[in-house]
Amino acid sequence: MNQQAGLLDTAPRFPDRSLPIAILGCGRVAQDAHLPAYTAHGLSIAGVWGGNVSEMRTIRERFPSVRTVYSSPEELLADPEVAVVDIATPVAAREKWIAAAVAADKHVLAQKPLTLTPDTLAPLLAEAQARGLKVAVNQNGRWAPAWRAATLLVRSGAIGDVFAVSHLHDKQLPPIAGTPFDDLDHMLVTDYLLHWIDISRVWLGGKTASTIQASDARVPGQPEAARNPWSASIAITCTDGARAEMRVTGNVRTATPSCPFWIHGTTGTVRGSVLFGSDRVALDDGDTVTEFPLAGQWFVDGFAGAMGELLCAIAEDREPDNSALSNLVTVRLMLAARDSASQGGAVVELPELRL
Repeated sequence: MNQQAGLLDTAPRFPDRSLPIAILGCGRVAQDAHLPAYTAHGLSIAGVWGGNVSEMRTIRERFPSVRTVYSSPEELLADPEVAVVDIATPVAAREKWIAAAVAADKHVLAQKPLTLTPDTLAPLLAEAQARGLKVAVNQNGRWAPAWRAATLLVRSGAIGDVFAVSHLHDKQLPPIAGTPFDDLDHMLVTDYLLHWIDISRVWLGGKTASTIQASDARVPGQPEAARNPWSASIAITCTDGARAEMRVTGNVRTATPSCPFWIHGTTGTVRGSVLFGSDRVALDDGDTVTEFPLAGQWFVDGFAGAMGELLCAIAEDREPDNSALSNLVTVRLMLAARDSASQGGAVVELPELRL
């Protein structure tokens, strides 16, 4: 029997929309998602800096809520009005700018992947904590309405002890060939699937990961110019036997694109999908299927949600749910998956990594 429940509260939360935010690294993603999200939710945008001078000349015409276009990252960091720095630079420069923002006594939201060297970043995050600064990661997929609803159900105990998480990427890939993403080794494993690794970790929270296995491969129809493989899979196994699996099949041709997921627990199952209007979530307790209506979209509400959680943590003086310190676990999982893919899918042992 199908039953429809009330709307789960998946909307971004903002205790104080007036805290001034500045974007350091205002490139394509920031212009397509960060700025539209912050504008739509009425956040205070002190200013932006971007390396593309011609784009920066028109940014205030396209986004009138942006008050200042800074001439350099240093000018942005020196602005006493700025309370939060949204760092959206490429990963190679990210640690440098996190350090500079912390030195300038700014709270930070950093793009993912947070770092490729978690051991070197950990002392910097400890320094930020000592200064009373919050450093969060823009794992915006956590606030995709369907994934957020699933998280609320899992954390409420609605399906008991989670023992299996499954994801299928049943849609076209975003443009990769000819973009900087194609220059990243094992790009699907190390960058694109990072959102799926992170949300799986959230749903398996509290467990201990023991192994990870990943592989990627070229597929029929993939153009020669595309350097990176277009299919990939990752499997994470925990010490209690719980397991998370994610699979990108390739550049899927379909009129009904979706990214379905399943979360199996000891007392029930959550089923859903994200992206391209496929968003849905249902709770199956073995007798009754309860469907939950959803509001919003990953793009751009997920980006607002990541910033909103940081603003809540600042106001409530606590660690954000998407804290950088916690996100080092996501990074370590990704790096181990990269090592596995580099070794042709070999199983990589994890040093009892707490999820």
